[in-house]
Amino acid sequence: MANPKELDKRRKSIRNIRKITRTMELIATARFKKAMDRASAASAYTDRITQLVSDLTKTGLEVSHPLLEQREETNNAALLVLTANRGLCGGFNGNLIRAGLKRWGQLQEEVPNCRLEVAGKRGIGGFEFRGHTPEQAFTHFDDKPSFGEVDVIASRFLDEYTTGKIDRLDVVYMKFHSIANQEVTIETLLPLGSLSEESPESEDSDGESQYEFLPSPESILEEVVPTSFKVKLFKCFLDSAVSEQVSRMVAMKGATENAGDLIKNLSMQYNRARQGRITSELMDLIGGVEALK
Repeated sequence: MANPKELDKRRKSIRNIRKITRTMELIATARFKKAMDRASAASAYTDRITQLVSDLTKTGLEVSHPLLEQREETNNAALLVLTANRGLCGGFNGNLIRAGLKRWGQLQEEVPNCRLEVAGKRGIGGFEFRGHTPEQAFTHFDDKPSFGEVDVIASRFLDEYTTGKIDRLDVVYMKFHSIANQEVTIETLLPLGSLSEESPESEDSDGESQYEFLPSPESILEEVVPTSFKVKLFKCFLDSAVSEQVSRMVAMKGATENAGDLIKNLSMQYNRARQGRITSELMDLIGGVEALK
């Protein structure tokens, strides 16, 4: 027969765990809302940058920039994997690490010189455990990555691509679509490719620009293309931050519900054990009374 005292002790322990998971769920929910607002604002800015490029192409300007041109040979590649500093967020980190390892293996087979960079303590530990030590590791990005922090990394990648130190940059991150849908995405950010193909076209567009560019479309393009890359990389960090909080929110909600179910089962076992012990004591008492007769 189960010991009622042990069952009650275990039930109290699970109640304490449920309080912790519930608190973590609420914190993740609050952080998700803030991260979502920042990601939405960044999306609007990205759309405006893309629309500006579209307007530039309508002027008849041939869009050409070193960041847009494909290299004849890819001899140097860099892989950036975006993970989280903390766990308890379901399969978020595990899925990113698996995707990153797969792409890292592909790059090593295809490109002579490869470089690995990882953001997030979980990803750093995951790659090191499997024998892959990142050349660059970042642990200062949390649920609120700032554009200034990302700009430092983006500027370094731009300089390395311009000088020929890297010919390709792949980023592995968790792309956010909705609360119910986030997917691991592997995106090649350098070279950028044709920006005009990604530009949204309005239905009433007559193929002519409604703007006048000063001093010239070419000079504006020199500023817009690098900024477009920085914004895209920043959007990757924001998407990962939002997806991390969603994953943690869902995981902690599931843990809280499971703890509640377990407490109910333990309460039933406790009541049965307590009732059984009382019944046993009554039977012993009745037996003793009968023996005295």
